[in-house]
Amino acid sequence: MSLTARQTSALSNLALTSAPVAIAFVSNVPEGLGRIDSPGPASCSYWTEASKGRAFYTTADDHTGCPVGAFTHGVTLSELQATELQSIVGMMTDLKYIKMEEVPLIPHRIDALRFAVYSPLEGATFDPDAVVFRGNVRQIMLLSEAARAAGVFDAAAVMGRPACAMLPHAVSAQAGVASVGCIGNRVYTALGDDELYVTIPGEAVGNVLDRLETVLTANAALEEFHANRARQLTN
Repeated sequence: MSLTARQTSALSNLALTSAPVAIAFVSNVPEGLGRIDSPGPASCSYWTEASKGRAFYTTADDHTGCPVGAFTHGVTLSELQATELQSIVGMMTDLKYIKMEEVPLIPHRIDALRFAVYSPLEGATFDPDAVVFRGNVRQIMLLSEAARAAGVFDAAAVMGRPACAMLPHAVSAQAGVASVGCIGNRVYTALGDDELYVTIPGEAVGNVLDRLETVLTANAALEEFHANRARQLTN
């Protein structure tokens, strides 16, 4: 998708260190995209590759490195992979990290995955189903405010483990969602301790970025106001 000059400027002013990643689940690969060089250890690892400027596609086989990610992405698992998934879930339940009854409630794609395509948002040649933004707490605060102003972010829309579940959630609900990630995601993507995500449905991204400029301007003015007020109250 192409961004307007205003949207590009707002993103630049937000000063993200990782490029937003456009993701789509498709039946046919868009023309001009090559397959990822080699399968990643987890589905979320492809976000990092795309944020570095690469555009590519993956097949269902490329998402079997992490059984949890395969589940959320709608990958049909082999008997061996399904056993590994059960083993990982079993370890999580033994650690009291998750309850067995929670597993079916984890957001996941219902349709079987054929191809997932990835690209930096700027210059994406396809219409994304979702866009993943990675940033520090302040940056995600500003993006969530812009999403709320656009009417696509609920005040309580924050998810935890697994981080990849925010993709099917955002797509199915057609609503933005923030995620504090999960320990697996932080390992596979080198997500910083001060970083988290917000994912926006593809159809809403333009509207959110249109609101972002206003949010940035308002926050700059409010920050100055509160700083002056704090000085006055402490003198």
